[in-house]
Amino acid sequence: MAKKNKKVQQNVEEKVDGEVVESSLAETQEPKDEQKNEQVAKSKDDKKVDSKKDKQKSKKQKVKKQSKTAKRIKETTSELKKVTWPTFGTVVKKTGVVLAVVIIFAVILFGIDRLLAWLFELLTTSMAG
Repeated sequence: MAKKNKKVQQNVEEKVDGEVVESSLAETQEPKDEQKNEQVAKSKDDKKVDSKKDKQKSKKQKVKKQSKTAKRIKETTSELKKVTWPTFGTVVKKTGVVLAVVIIFAVILFGIDRLLAWLFELLTTSMAG
């Protein structure tokens, strides 16, 4: 600061014209004003950041206060709202497909079981006789 003040005094002493003196004073004071404005802006930004952090902390504290079951119920209901439920006709068709596949496999397994039982009976009767 002292160096800038000396420069201002030198400009005033060298240049006697009033307009030049005012312009030289304004030039040396602008950086100070800009620095002050920047500091004020930084402090405002810091306050905004601090207030955001405080809000986030308070939200986290509110979440922690909820019980686990309440939180789980809330999450479950929100997920169920996102589900696209099939129509009744679609459910009936898909149920029919599932039943048909189950019946087909049941018949196949029953046939294999009967075939193996018949083969086992053949082996036991031929060995005994």
